[in-house]
Amino acid sequence: MLVEGGVKQSWIWKVKEDGMISTAASAGMLMLWDVEMGLDKMDAYTYVPEDQIKAGAALGMGVMNSGVRLDSDPTMALLGDLEGKSVAHKMASIMGLGLAYAGSQKEDLLELLLPYVSDTSVDMQLSAMAALSLGLIFVGSAQSDVSEAIIQTFLDEDRTNQLKDKWTRFMTLGLALLFFGQQEEVDVVLETLKAIDHPMSKPASVLAEICAWTGTGAVLKLQQLLHICNEHIEEKEEKEGDDKKEEGEEKRDLSGDMLVQAYAVIGLSLVAMGEEVGQDMVLRQFGHLMHYGEANIRKAVPLAMGLISPSNPQMKVYDTLSRYSHDNDIDVAVNAIFAMGILGAGTNNARLAQLLRQLASYYHRDANALFMVRIAQGLLHMGKGTMSINPFHTDRSVMSRVGAAGLLTVAVSLIDNPKAFILGDHHYLLYFLVTAMHPRFLITLDEDLKPVQVNVRVGQAVDVVGQAGRPKTITGWQTQSTPVLLGYGERAELEDEEWICMANVMEGICILRKNPEWEAS
Repeated sequence: MLVEGGVKQSWIWKVKEDGMISTAASAGMLMLWDVEMGLDKMDAYTYVPEDQIKAGAALGMGVMNSGVRLDSDPTMALLGDLEGKSVAHKMASIMGLGLAYAGSQKEDLLELLLPYVSDTSVDMQLSAMAALSLGLIFVGSAQSDVSEAIIQTFLDEDRTNQLKDKWTRFMTLGLALLFFGQQEEVDVVLETLKAIDHPMSKPASVLAEICAWTGTGAVLKLQQLLHICNEHIEEKEEKEGDDKKEEGEEKRDLSGDMLVQAYAVIGLSLVAMGEEVGQDMVLRQFGHLMHYGEANIRKAVPLAMGLISPSNPQMKVYDTLSRYSHDNDIDVAVNAIFAMGILGAGTNNARLAQLLRQLASYYHRDANALFMVRIAQGLLHMGKGTMSINPFHTDRSVMSRVGAAGLLTVAVSLIDNPKAFILGDHHYLLYFLVTAMHPRFLITLDEDLKPVQVNVRVGQAVDVVGQAGRPKTITGWQTQSTPVLLGYGERAELEDEEWICMANVMEGICILRKNPEWEAS
């Protein structure tokens, strides 16, 4: 519908304005990682007079190249020229560059994107997207040039009015992503942010701190974040007791506080991610926050529940989310529906599919909720059940910073008011999920990189660290021949010793070597 039959017959003409950006970019999603074929198809969209379609094509090229490293560098050549383009086209190109080069730490992009961050004459939307793209490109590198430019923007007096813009959160996120997993190294930035007299400085410092401690399971950080969630009510009462200051000032400060708490909730799931005991404890806390929290906290809880186990549909989690998806507050319900999609992304889970079908009929009159149900259904059947968005790999011991950063970006766009971005005109922000997508099959190759079919046992992984002898590493296995799909928490091992695996972990693409001592009995 999008790619076959050329642009003239494309489905793209059935949508309007910003819808065209997302629709054109979706062609990039269809051609994901197939750069040579994909560029050919996407090229046709660049000759259309409509600016939105050109912008969508630029974004689609970035999406398609996500995680692909080619010597010819086609993305830089096609998206690097930003002069004289419309705002939508610049925005899409900057986002496309961020997605295509996420985690690459490519220095050329500094010269291209840094001026957009510091230029006060540029619209906040462009500056924020440039900061976010730089955050993704240099994720977890603590790149000083980028962090200095973003902090300088916060200190700039010409920007003070612009910092009230809804896009500012993405600029703070760009800063936070630079310190992803850096732990103590973030302290310098936190001290600098304290000096900034603006309601956005507190949310920025909380966001930077949670990014720095993501995936560590640090209990002290979790306690700190729970304290933040607890503060608000008492503060509010104290403020009401005082003589009221100017009305506008009062309201603005509160909006900053509300974001701080919402970030703290998301932070709980990020810090506890990938650590099972911590996950269970945090899930219990989410129940309490949902019961006793303010509206701003309640909107963030479903998202946090989705973030804590992406592509791992645990029954206890999706049953709770299913309850929240009928909440009186429509924002909570919409976020719960999205979280159900994240939870089951790429698993084809039958129970979740049934729950989403029921939600589609329940919300058939509410366009926004129905839109989100359709997104969740798309996520559930992602890649027809062959993909995952779980950022952990190598037996769930290593976290992909780029993957976690993509998930966090989408969560931040939904956090307090889904209508501001995803349910408004900026639904293309959902494409940030592409950085977390990866196939979950196991493919075996011989030393000449030709596919080889071998029998493997696939079962639930067992933790055998510190056990004597050679204990079984999997339980309840089934024997299948490669290629096979591995679910969350599953592990594969070779059935016999005819082949030797060159890697410690059998995941993704594995190279096998023939065992010279093997004799078939």
